[in-house]
Amino acid sequence: MALLEIKGLKKNFGDLKVLKDVNMKIEEGEVLVLIGPSGSGKSTFLRCLNLLEQPTGGEILFKGKNILAPKFNIVDYRKHVGMCFQRFNLFPFMTVLENVMYSPVHILKKDKNEIKEKAMVLLDKEGLANKANVYPDTLSGGQQQRVAIARALAMEPEMMLFDEPTSALDPELVGDVLNVMKDLAKDGMTMAVVTHEMGFAREVASRVMFMDGGKITEENKPDEFFRNPKNPRLQEFLSKVL
Repeated sequence: MALLEIKGLKKNFGDLKVLKDVNMKIEEGEVLVLIGPSGSGKSTFLRCLNLLEQPTGGEILFKGKNILAPKFNIVDYRKHVGMCFQRFNLFPFMTVLENVMYSPVHILKKDKNEIKEKAMVLLDKEGLANKANVYPDTLSGGQQQRVAIARALAMEPEMMLFDEPTSALDPELVGDVLNVMKDLAKDGMTMAVVTHEMGFAREVASRVMFMDGGKITEENKPDEFFRNPKNPRLQEFLSKVL
């Protein structure tokens, strides 16, 4: 059984059809990378996976259970599927450590001392242990995004969704965030990533998918995807971004 299976996913905004019958499976430990032009539906797709947008039709199965079913526990689902956005959305009135600890303590009701220890381990892995007691506005964009990733990981999710996590960063800060994501992939974290970082897609992805006009129009393993694209629109896209 796939960790996440999407069947016939649709999303309309009024008369605008943003997602058109999207189907895919994401296996445990897989890193799926979605690329495509702006407006193709990539971010809407990820937001539907976390139910930040309510799909118009279709099914999203997490471990075989449809998360769109009326009585499905969405709060519990979000404990297992974390998400990082383009913007960091850290609480400005909390320290870095307090940001990372907040959800496990207040949502999972875990012991504060235990979570503090785990939070410091996460921050240390990301080279931010010395920033634990400062406030987010004193950090660079790259540091804030790494804190946001640590905050999501503190919930011990089974899967992570990344919506263009480096797009708001200065170019010299992108590498630090990508290195954190590469380490997650090496550790076996299941990931779905929307990104414009083609080097990351080549190096880390299990599969790369091209989305255009609300549909998945091509997918393959990274080497074949980039070396021998079949879809004319993908060929044109890659000629401009590589």
